[in-house]
Amino acid sequence: MPQVSVRQLYEDNAKKLQLVWVAGKAGADNLLTNDIVQKPTLSLVGHLNFVHPNRVQVLGVAEIAYLRQLDDSTLRASLTQLFSNQMAAMIVANGETVPQELIEACEAACVPLFCSPEKSPYLMEVMRFYLAKALAVSTIMHGVFLDVLEVGVLLTGGSAMGKSELALELISRGHGLVADDAVEVFRVAPEILEGRCPALLRDFLEVRGLGILNIKAIYGETAVRPKKTLKLIIHLEKANPENMGQLDRLQMQRATQDVLGVPVRRVVLPVAAGRNLAVLVEAAVRNYILQLRGMDSTREFIERQQRYMESGEA
Repeated sequence: MPQVSVRQLYEDNAKKLQLVWVAGKAGADNLLTNDIVQKPTLSLVGHLNFVHPNRVQVLGVAEIAYLRQLDDSTLRASLTQLFSNQMAAMIVANGETVPQELIEACEAACVPLFCSPEKSPYLMEVMRFYLAKALAVSTIMHGVFLDVLEVGVLLTGGSAMGKSELALELISRGHGLVADDAVEVFRVAPEILEGRCPALLRDFLEVRGLGILNIKAIYGETAVRPKKTLKLIIHLEKANPENMGQLDRLQMQRATQDVLGVPVRRVVLPVAAGRNLAVLVEAAVRNYILQLRGMDSTREFIERQQRYMESGEA
């Protein structure tokens, strides 16, 4: 399960949010996970909430004012109730002065306490975006992931199908490499998949007969991409009479492949001698873009045929 420690959260956001670690350093290894799916009463980041506590509680002007107007006994009871929940960290925003009682409670409960001059809505927006990325559900997919005409395209297929050679030709035509062989796919939003390259494989492409190529060094920085949204899967399949006969030549039903619960458009390209696969991939991507804009070539052809038949022309 993806997870991130409070220490990592602080290090990654300290500069942007001007975070200062005030108390609770003993809780630096408290973990934030994406278990909110199993625990719907928990959310990751939000304003101070006693009923549905957030894993990271944010206190702005109103929350600090509320705590300050409580009498001593009520404040102690409220803090006892607050820290009895599964809290990972607490942030005092808007440059508010941190109450001493809050510092003592965080120290006792080993809950890291930060303060920031940033306004609480902006702070929560940054934190939510960061945690959505850091805690995204992920999987590893095998293939070559490319940026073709600004569309994230994953080339898949069996061994020795020519995926790397095809990728190399597409790169030479001005497209970009994201990852070769192993692609890390993260669901960063309910219907958005982001493909990234493992750090160990970044910039490299293996081509049989040539070995490992550093694409960035050979073709320049514009030939590689750090990440890309996965939109299209193109599966290479060796052409033979059996599978060629099973192909839907008109593509009446658009095939999809489920990846982390998100349907991704899938196209099967038969591989045979003499077929220019790079041109076919570019055409498939251009056709996909047209379909996103509401232009469907198959539907247009069928409608034209229907009109022709209705007109009675021979």
